[in-house]
Amino acid sequence: MTGMEEEVKPNLSQYQGLTSSVSGVSSARGHGSVTGGSNLSGDAYRRQHEITVTGDEVPPPFSSFESTGFPSELLREVHNAGFSAPTPIQAQSWPIALQGRDIVAIAKTGSGKTLGYLVPGFMHIKRCGNDSQMGPTVLVLSPTRELATQIQDEAQKFGGSSRITCTCLYGGAPKGPQLREIERGVDIVVATPGRLNDILEMRRVSLQQVSYLVLDEADRMLDMGFEPQIRKIVKEVPTRRQTLMYTATWPREVRKIAADLLVNPVQVNIGNIDELVANKSITQNVEVLAPMVKHRRLEQILRSQEPGSKIIVFCSTKKMCDQLARNLSQFGAASIHGDKSQADRDYVLGQFRSGRSPVLVATDVAARGLDIKDIRVVINYDFPTGVEDYVHRIGRTGRAGATGLAFTFFGDQDSKHASDLIKVLEGANQQVPAELREMASRGGGMGRPRRWAPSSGGYDGERGGRTDSGYGGRDGGRGSRGISTSSSWHEKSGGRGYGHESSDRNDRGFHDSYDTGRSRSRSPDRFNSASGRDHSPVLSFHELMMKRNQQ
Repeated sequence: MTGMEEEVKPNLSQYQGLTSSVSGVSSARGHGSVTGGSNLSGDAYRRQHEITVTGDEVPPPFSSFESTGFPSELLREVHNAGFSAPTPIQAQSWPIALQGRDIVAIAKTGSGKTLGYLVPGFMHIKRCGNDSQMGPTVLVLSPTRELATQIQDEAQKFGGSSRITCTCLYGGAPKGPQLREIERGVDIVVATPGRLNDILEMRRVSLQQVSYLVLDEADRMLDMGFEPQIRKIVKEVPTRRQTLMYTATWPREVRKIAADLLVNPVQVNIGNIDELVANKSITQNVEVLAPMVKHRRLEQILRSQEPGSKIIVFCSTKKMCDQLARNLSQFGAASIHGDKSQADRDYVLGQFRSGRSPVLVATDVAARGLDIKDIRVVINYDFPTGVEDYVHRIGRTGRAGATGLAFTFFGDQDSKHASDLIKVLEGANQQVPAELREMASRGGGMGRPRRWAPSSGGYDGERGGRTDSGYGGRDGGRGSRGISTSSSWHEKSGGRGYGHESSDRNDRGFHDSYDTGRSRSRSPDRFNSASGRDHSPVLSFHELMMKRNQQ
C-alpha cells in the first residue's frame, strides 16, 4: 500500500480528537463486543436491530455516543438535538467509516443515515487539514434540492461548533451566491448532479482535494437518469478516496455502479433488502374508493386529526396539487410542486415546519428528502406510480422512533399495483382490505415488472467505470470482493441519452421538482411508446439499445 493510500484510509489512531475508547476498533472483529461496554455482543446487537454486514473484519457497532470518542463539542451538539443513542445505521457505519473504508449502506429513509456519513466526514476533514479555498474535502451528491439543503442544514448544525463549513449547489437558484461561497472556501460541498456539472464546466470549482465522497439516495439518482452525470463528476475526483453509498433499495443498477465506484466495501443492511418493507411503526389504512368520494373522505380524515397536526397530502399532478390546496384553505393547506420557484418552495416548507401551514399538499417532490420529524399523517390522495414510491411517501411519518398514520385512496385505475401493495401491507403486519384482495385476485399487479431499469441522461454519452462483476472499480490492481453483479455494462449509449421522466399521470410534477441542470429524461416505458416497439415485456433501456444495434 502506498503512502497516499495510507493517508486516505488511515487507522483510527490517526484521527484527531478521538480518545482511546475508539482505538481498539480498527482491530475489532465482527463477532466482538459492542463498543462502549454494552452487555450485548456485536452479533446480538445486530440481531436485535436487524443489521447484517458483509465484508472483511467488520468492527462491532457503537452502543452509545460516548463510546465513539467523538470530540466533546460534537457530542454536545448531538445531545442538544435530543438524541439518546445512535440509530442502528449510525452505530454500525461509524466504526467502519472511521477506519477509512468504503461502505454501501442500505437502509430506509428516516433511519439517521445523514449523520451516519456526515460525522465521519467531520473527522476526516479535521485529520486532513486541507485549505478550503483550494476546494472541498468532502463531496455529497444528492438527487433533490430539498434533500441537498437539508443535508447542508445538518452539516451546519452539527459541524458548526467544529468550524466546519458547508455550501449547497442546486438548480433552480442563481449560481452567483453559490459561486461566491465556493470562492470563500468550504470544507463540504453538497450538490445535485446537474448543477455541480454546470459549475465544473465553468471551471469554478476543483474537486482535486476531495478524498471523502458520498452518494446519498443512490437509487433515486439512478432512477432519475443521473448516472452519466455522476460518472462524469467522479472522474474529477481523485481515485484514491473513501466512498460511501447510501440507498433505500438495492436494485441491479445500484449494485452495478457500486461495483464500479467502490473498492472492497463493507455492506451494511438494515432490515430485509430482498423485500420492499414499510416502516412497521406506521399504521397503514388503504381504502378502495371511487374518485367522486375522495375529496369528502379527505376532509373527514383532516377533521378527525388533532388540531395543528402536521399532515402531508400526496397527489399526482401539479394542477390537482394547487386545486386541493385551495379547497383545503380552511385547514391551513399550502402546496409544493415542480412549478414553484425555489423561493416559494422554501417559504412553503418553512410555513409547514413552523406549523403555520400544518397541511402540505405535494407531488412526489416531497416523497424523499423531507426530514421533518413530527409529521403525524400521510394521505395518498392519488396512488403513486409504484409501490416503491408508496413506501417512500408514507415514510415521511413515523420517523426517528415516532409512530405514524397513513391513509391511501385506491381505485380501479390502480389495480395493477394491488398485489404488490398487499405484499407491503402484509410485510408490515397491516390489515388488507377485502376489496384490495379481490382486485389482486382478478390479476391486478401479478407479474408486473419493477420500474427499475438502467437509465442514462444528460450530455455525457460515456458509461465509464469498469466492467468486472464485483467491487474494485477504481483501482484495477486490487482484488474484488463483495457483491457480484451478473450483467456487464455495455458502452452503447451516446449523445444526450434517455433517463427517467414522470408519466403523464404525474404531469411532470415529480421530476420537474428535481435539479434539472443537465438532464432531460424519459422513462423506459415512454421510450417504448415513442418508438412504437412492442410493450410486452417492457424492455430496459439497455435492452432497447442492444435490440436497436442488432437491426
